Amino acid sequence: MAPSAITVDSQIGASKASVGRVGEWYLPEVTPSTVPKPSGKFHGNAQIDPDLLLGHKESLKYGHALDHYRQFDVTPNTGREFPEANLADWLRAPNSDQLIRDLAITISQRGVVFFRAQNDLTIELQKELAQRLGQLSGKPSTSGLHIFPFVYGDEKRDKEVTVITHEDKPIDKGKVHARLQDPNTTPPHKMWHSDTTFEHVPADYAVLRMSKLPRTGGDTIWVSGYEVYDRLSEPLKKFFGNLTFTGGQPAYHAKAAANGTPYYTEQRGAPENVGKHIRAIHPVVRTNPVSGWNSIYALGHHVEHINNVTPAESTRLLDWLHDIVVLNHDIHVRHRWVNDNDVALWDNRSMVHTATPDYLGKGLGDRRGFRVMSIGERPYFDPCAVGRAEALLPEEETEKRDF
Repeated sequence: MAPSAITVDSQIGASKASVGRVGEWYLPEVTPSTVPKPSGKFHGNAQIDPDLLLGHKESLKYGHALDHYRQFDVTPNTGREFPEANLADWLRAPNSDQLIRDLAITISQRGVVFFRAQNDLTIELQKELAQRLGQLSGKPSTSGLHIFPFVYGDEKRDKEVTVITHEDKPIDKGKVHARLQDPNTTPPHKMWHSDTTFEHVPADYAVLRMSKLPRTGGDTIWVSGYEVYDRLSEPLKKFFGNLTFTGGQPAYHAKAAANGTPYYTEQRGAPENVGKHIRAIHPVVRTNPVSGWNSIYALGHHVEHINNVTPAESTRLLDWLHDIVVLNHDIHVRHRWVNDNDVALWDNRSMVHTATPDYLGKGLGDRRGFRVMSIGERPYFDPCAVGRAEALLPEEETEKRDF
């Protein structure tokens, strides 16, 4: 029995009439009652809702507003740095909307973008930046900033700000924090993730500002899901394009229960992200609506299993995708935090990342940052879309390939 249809944002629904069936958007049903649980021979029975096959969406076009600022690519395929730009100035510039929109497009195309010593970027400006990145690149009007589902410490804290630290206790009057995993209990290669994959409507853009750094160590590493997708053969791209996965984080529930931590059951950045149930179904191949490119989305420790396959098959497939991430350093971009208030912005729809816990227990000092995440759209797969490598082929090469 096919799951019932869900309500789709009106902006997306409008494209069905205006564009027609040039392509299809695959959005799996994600209501809590239909999230498959691993039992029996197969992992769940997730189905594609035929009412959720919508029209193909065109990617956004870069407007060249950032061309006047010094910038460089960190690696050939991933990462860009603006070593002199001031984000607070961009937020108040006369052409601010054009600057922030082009910044969103750059983040979605390059995966992650870096700024140095953003000493003027207050928490409020950081929140404004995250929200405007999503709004100006077309996210649903119902999407705001994410709130972590487990509440730590003082209820007066700003729930839309997560403090990233290795200290396993509330800090700064109880702001939410995420503890950097101890490498003695969690191997670093198991720490890769995309933020909030467990939510029905997960994050698009993340803005992380590091306020305190150890004397050395604590780098953050990103891997592009575009690059993982481009490493696949054409038959495997089609195979994974027909699959969904269940995202979740059982360890959060266990830790919350052990610590007596309350749940935040109200909206966590979108009307769909409510309640204690933090499991969701997403496509294994996700199309980024800003770049228009496909990437592998089923990566990292927020992925529970691939649906409609056996547990053994799910494990083998996920391990194989994970191996592409950890065994190919040519698709990594490693960022060294140099100054207090260095900032990284990335697109969670197409990137996974991990911190490096090499400084823990060595007396090198604390590592602390403030993260704000914009909530985007329901993940979808557009089979008319292609990977980054194919999209960037010269036109004559594309014609040869089509011929």
